[in-house]
Amino acid sequence: MKRLLLSTILLALAGTAYADFQAPPASEYTATRKLGRALGNIVYALEEVPTSIIRWNTREGNYGGYSVGVVDGFGRSFARIGYGFYELVTFWAPTYKCTYKPPYQDSCGRSGLKEYNVWGGFSEFPEEIGFESKYGEYSRLSED
Repeated sequence: MKRLLLSTILLALAGTAYADFQAPPASEYTATRKLGRALGNIVYALEEVPTSIIRWNTREGNYGGYSVGVVDGFGRSFARIGYGFYELVTFWAPTYKCTYKPPYQDSCGRSGLKEYNVWGGFSEFPEEIGFESKYGEYSRLSED
């Protein structure tokens, strides 16, 4: 009887220890992250215009960059501003599938992902403009 009681207690403690080490699937998405994402989308939404021009210019050339790129950039800017105000108003509530993940989709129709499709979807935060970027192949650290 003592062995049965001891093994039951041991299994119960082991089960809670295992559960303590596991983070919930959406634990990195919080209300404060949603509020920061909303403010970033509102403030930096117009950066979509030059980045869309650059993307279309590299793929289709100058005419595509300065015609379709401008229109696509403003469309993406207005969409990002809309998502920003939506998330600003609802930052306190887990709205997308009871989580704080972003509601916008990538081009494959999947939401709340960190992957970014250049032509169809949105990244979680607006893109950076300038020479320093986390997506480049060069590092800011010098190797001597």
